Amino acid sequence: MEIILKYFKNLSDRQKEQFAQLMPLYKEWNEKINLISRKDIDYLYTHHVLHSLAIAKYVNFKPGAKVMDLGTGGGFPAIPLAILFPETQFYAVDSIAKKIKVVGDISERLNLTNVEAIVSRAESMKIKVDFVVTRAVADLKELTQWSMKHISQQERHAIPNGLIALKGPLFKQEAKLLPKGDFVDSYAISKYFPESYFEEKYIVYVQGRG
Repeated sequence: MEIILKYFKNLSDRQKEQFAQLMPLYKEWNEKINLISRKDIDYLYTHHVLHSLAIAKYVNFKPGAKVMDLGTGGGFPAIPLAILFPETQFYAVDSIAKKIKVVGDISERLNLTNVEAIVSRAESMKIKVDFVVTRAVADLKELTQWSMKHISQQERHAIPNGLIALKGPLFKQEAKLLPKGDFVDSYAISKYFPESYFEEKYIVYVQGRG
């Protein structure tokens, strides 16, 4: 928990309380469903929460914005981002019902009214959003195929609407397979968070195809 306070110093008391509850809630669910490896659960705040919050260093979601977390799994990055941006609406989407049950329960117990947990495949969704965010779900070509139809043409942020993916170093090869007109930007997360875990981890942004 301390590592979150280290990099996000202006949290409200409510946000601090919500972040503090993440560890007991995920430990409780992890005993029922193997969401996070037993070895990794002790590093929840660095490996999962802070990693998710790297997106917040790249873009500051505006009040009223809509964000889809594609393949949310246990709620990353949607739940940490929803705590940080209480006036932004998050759609946490996954095709695996038991994972969405966890996301719904944790959101409810944290009183996160800005998270909607949805059991669905990306191609079946009809929602339009400012950004699609995702973490370790698929390669960039697949992610853009799933995401671009959901990107709204209504702009309200410092960067154009698009896809924001948390990726490893292989994204450089994946980006070469995207259509030539796609604008791709990347940023090393280690520039935000110098902890060794974030070496070779990146934010990859693909601008919407308006």
